[in-house]
Amino acid sequence: MKKFVLPAILLVLLTLLAACGGEESNADSKTVKLGGTAGPYSDMLNKAFKPALEEKGYTVEITEFSDYIQPNNALNNGDLDANLFQHSVYLENFSKENSMDLTGLITVPTAPMGIYSNTYESIEEVEDGATIAIPNDPVNAARTFLILQDHGLITLDPAAEELTVSEKDIQTNSKNLEFQPIEAGGLPRAVESSDLAAVPGNFALAAEMDLLDALVLENMPDQYRNLVAVKTENKDAQLAKDLVEIVESQEFEKLIDAEFKGFGKPEWMESR
Repeated sequence: MKKFVLPAILLVLLTLLAACGGEESNADSKTVKLGGTAGPYSDMLNKAFKPALEEKGYTVEITEFSDYIQPNNALNNGDLDANLFQHSVYLENFSKENSMDLTGLITVPTAPMGIYSNTYESIEEVEDGATIAIPNDPVNAARTFLILQDHGLITLDPAAEELTVSEKDIQTNSKNLEFQPIEAGGLPRAVESSDLAAVPGNFALAAEMDLLDALVLENMPDQYRNLVAVKTENKDAQLAKDLVEIVESQEFEKLIDAEFKGFGKPEWMESR
């Protein structure tokens, strides 16, 4: 009887060990889902994040979105582990308005807004009464007014909050610029119909414009730089730590310099 019992016990033990080994193997294959809007930020996920995460043992799935609503919905409901498409001002407002608890981990180099023109070759050539198409949403309009102030075309009320300045905060308009607010997605086409157009970087790239063709590019506040976002409950998870480590690496910055020309770097990256 012992002849048969001992081999049977050994067989059971080997089967259990094999099962445990299989479970460990599955745990080591960590599948993560990242999402971004179609264009430069899904490109960044594919070219920079995916290979770096795969080197760390992850299996990576990338989802592209065509709007600014679904990436946060997908993150909030667990369909994504992290996303990349928005700046902190948008993230905070969206989270508050939709009762979500989302957190930005780290800012990344971001395509800046630019002032483009087919009429003028430099910002110094702008003539009195020039028309300028600007975004009709408050956040991007504020960015436009800050660029124009930086280059001496207008001055703003120094008491106004930078992130919310509007046309009513303009104190002097030395060139008597005529502002033409339109939907941000239409601004690349407005380069043809207006003397100047303030085009956010993501829309410029989607329209196959060269960022370096702008008369001037925005000196972007970090609040407007895009960031990697996760659910707040996951901000200290290993994936979050790995994502931050990737962005902080020299390899990441070198790839940005080579593949994403004209992108403005966040202050922490410029100062190191």
